[in-house]
Amino acid sequence: MADEYPTILDAAQVAELLGMNVQMVRRYAREGRLPAYKLPGGRTFKFFRDEIYEWVRSHPAVSAEEGIIAIPKTSPHPGSST
Repeated sequence: MADEYPTILDAAQVAELLGMNVQMVRRYAREGRLPAYKLPGGRTFKFFRDEIYEWVRSHPAVSAEEGIIAIPKTSPHPGSST
């Protein structure tokens, strides 16, 4: 899989890789939630492929200690007590 993408990615490639909307990728980059870089005077974000892979590894959906999917508990319907 790593060979499918170049070493340095743009926001569209990261969005494709992560299955996210490109606007969300850019927002995460602006907020510092996703490792990203801008060249001096540049307007576009650049991403290192290996850093994106590491970022994904650091955000597991399942807790290793608990074996539970990390989904917040919410009521299925507003106002219900279940």
